[in-house]
Amino acid sequence: MRGFPLLRFPLLNKGTAFTEAEREALGLDGLLAPQVDTLDALVERQYAEYAQITEPLDRHVFLRNLQDRNEVLFYALLSAHVEEMLPVVYTPTVGLAVQRFSQIYRYPRGLTLSTRNIDRAGAALANVPLNDVRIIVATDSSAILGIGDQGFGGMAISIGKLSLYTVAGGVGPDKTLPVELDVGTGRADLRDDPAYLGVKHERLTGDEYLRFVDRFVEATLQRYPKAIIQWEDFSKDAAFEVLSRYRRVVPSFNDDIQGTGAVVLAGVLNACRMKGEALRDQVVVVHGAGAGGAGVALAIREGMRREGLSEAEIAARVFVLDSRGLLTDDRRMEDYKRALATPKALTDGWAGTDLESVIREARATVLLGLSGQPGIFSEGVVRATHANTPRPLVFPLSNPTAFAEALPADILAWTGGQAIVATGSPFDPVSLHGEMHEIGQGNNAFIFPGLGFGAILARVREVTDEMVTAAAYALAEYTQANHPGRTYPPVDELSHASIHVAVAVIRQALADGVATEFTLRGQSDAGLLDTVRRKFWQPTYLPFRPSGGHPSM
Repeated sequence: MRGFPLLRFPLLNKGTAFTEAEREALGLDGLLAPQVDTLDALVERQYAEYAQITEPLDRHVFLRNLQDRNEVLFYALLSAHVEEMLPVVYTPTVGLAVQRFSQIYRYPRGLTLSTRNIDRAGAALANVPLNDVRIIVATDSSAILGIGDQGFGGMAISIGKLSLYTVAGGVGPDKTLPVELDVGTGRADLRDDPAYLGVKHERLTGDEYLRFVDRFVEATLQRYPKAIIQWEDFSKDAAFEVLSRYRRVVPSFNDDIQGTGAVVLAGVLNACRMKGEALRDQVVVVHGAGAGGAGVALAIREGMRREGLSEAEIAARVFVLDSRGLLTDDRRMEDYKRALATPKALTDGWAGTDLESVIREARATVLLGLSGQPGIFSEGVVRATHANTPRPLVFPLSNPTAFAEALPADILAWTGGQAIVATGSPFDPVSLHGEMHEIGQGNNAFIFPGLGFGAILARVREVTDEMVTAAAYALAEYTQANHPGRTYPPVDELSHASIHVAVAVIRQALADGVATEFTLRGQSDAGLLDTVRRKFWQPTYLPFRPSGGHPSM
C-alpha cells in the first residue's frame, strides 16, 4: 500500500507525521502539508479541538472520526486522557451513540453479517483487511445496556469495547474486530425508519437464530483460528444459550454475564475489607435477573463458596429478584434463573417477597441493582438496608446513568454518609457534612480487557469460569494494594489494573490446563508480569519503508 490509499487506511495513516523520506519513498510527496509533526504535537492539536466541543455525543463523533482517519493518533489521545474520555467512547455516551448510530454513521468499521449475507459469511470475513485477529466483540444488539433492542446500532458497542481492549488491555488495534450480527429487530419504529441502516424485519428466533450464529462461528474459526470471541449485549435468554453452545467450540465469554459478575464481586470484596468484614458475613440482595444480575449472583455465590460456605448457607445469603419479586423455587421461570432461586421454605412466614420486604426479612447488608429501573432503590429501601448494618453496601449499577437505581448523593444522605456506594456509570464525588465521598465505578472495563489479553497471550482453548473468577480477585487485590479505601481503582489506572488481571488469568489458564502457549509454563509471577508488559501495545508511530526489498530509511 502506498500513495493516496495509505492516507485513507487508518491503521497505517500517520498524516503530517510522515517524514520527508517516507513521503518521497511511499508516493506521498505533494499529498500532505509541508509541516512534519511529531505524534505528541498531533495529540495536543487534536485535544485542543476536542476541548472546544461541549456536547458528549458530538465529542463521541469527533473521536470516532479520528479513529477512522488515524488510529494510532486516536489511541495516543485516548491514552493521554483516558479518565476524561472513557465516558465519551464508552458508557454513558455510547448509549446515545447506539441510539443515533444510523444518523451519525460516517465510515464503515468491522464486520456486519446480516440475514442478507450470512450464507456468504466466509467470503465476507475474507474481505476484512486484517489477517491475524485475536479478539472479536460480537453483538446481536438485542439488549444494549439498559436501553434494549437497538438493531444495527449495537455496532457502536462492539467498536467502543474494542477501543478499551487496546487502550486498557494492550491488544493492538490490528488484532481486533467488531462484529454486528444483524438478525433483525423487534422494534417497528426502527423497521419503519427510512434512515435505519439495518435489515428491516423481525428478529430471528429459535433454531433459525442459532443457525445464523453457527455460520458466524464456523466462518470465524476458518478465518481466525486464534481468535477469542466476547459475546456482548445479547438478550438474557440468548446470552446464556449462546455462551453454553459455543464456549467449548471457540474460546469465548459473555461480558454481560461473566464480566459484570467479576467486576461486581471485586467491588464487594473491597467494600467488605473496608468494613473489616468478609464476604461470607454478608447477606446479598440482587435486584435484576437479566444477564447482568444473574452473572453477579453467580459470581457472589462463587466467592462465598471460596470462603467456605456450604450450598445451603449460600442459599440463605444470596437473594435475587426480578420484575415479579423474589425468585423462589416454586415459581415458573426461565431455565437460567433456576440456579438463582431461593428455596421456598426459607421464606415461610415472611411478610412479602417484594424488594423492601426481602431486605427486611433476610436482613440484607448488600444491595446490588442491575434492574435498569431508575429510582427503584427508594429511601425506604435504602434505609431498610441500613437498619441491618452500620455500613451498608449499595451499588446502583444499571447503565447508562439515567437508569441507575438511585443517585449516590441520595443514598449517602439517607444513610448519614455511612453507605459504601459504587455505580456502573461515572458519578462525581459527593460532599456530605464536610466529607468528600468517592463513588467507585464498577466498570466492566476493569475486567474484560485484562481477561481477554491474558487469554490471548496464553492462547487458551477455552475461557474457564475459574479464569473469570481469578480476574475478579486480581482486580480486588490490585485495588486493595494501591487504593485500600476504595471499591475500585481510578479509571486512569485501567491499563495497570488490566496488566495485573492478565497475569492472574494466564496463571489460572495454566492451572486449568487450557493454555497452549507452552513458553509460559514454569514462569514465575515476575516472569509473567514481564511478558504481559512486553506484549502490551503502545500507540507509537513506527518508521515505514517500501516493501519489496527497498533499503530501509
